[in-house]
Amino acid sequence: MNEPLLPILIVPDAMLRRKARPVAEGDADKVRDLAPRMLASMYAAPGIGLAAPQVGELLRLVVVDLGKDETEREPMVLVNPEIVARSAETAIREEGCLSLPGQYADVERPARVKIRWQELDGTKRETEADGLLATCLQHEVDHLDGVLFVDHISALKRNMLLRKLAKEQKLKARD
Repeated sequence: MNEPLLPILIVPDAMLRRKARPVAEGDADKVRDLAPRMLASMYAAPGIGLAAPQVGELLRLVVVDLGKDETEREPMVLVNPEIVARSAETAIREEGCLSLPGQYADVERPARVKIRWQELDGTKRETEADGLLATCLQHEVDHLDGVLFVDHISALKRNMLLRKLAKEQKLKARD
């Protein structure tokens, strides 16, 4: 995969707080071009999920791959994903984000979700997910609504994490 990489936006970029619009028929070419570039950028980062707003595109498009390594890739491209059901049972999992590099926190979310989306060719899909996939899908769909994983933790923890990120970004800019 030799796709040109896309720059991943870093907090506090305002684009990360904007709500993405649904992908329409007129966006087909753009989305077909964008999806492989998003996957390449996600793999290079490295990460397991990336939403279009993170690369500056306000479209409801998400890529996810929980494959173990380059030999076991299982990329998913989700166009207009929506969570249609959430379990009452919750699970806590450590989350990080390519838009908040090096920052991690335990986040409580529904343990299982049912998600509906379209493939690039327009095929409608629906699946139930649990474990890491459920967490990842919820995290990426949140991005489409301008929500970051730090919005799910206490204000105290969030502020500490954001201050730490700002300090690290300032030091990085100096280098």
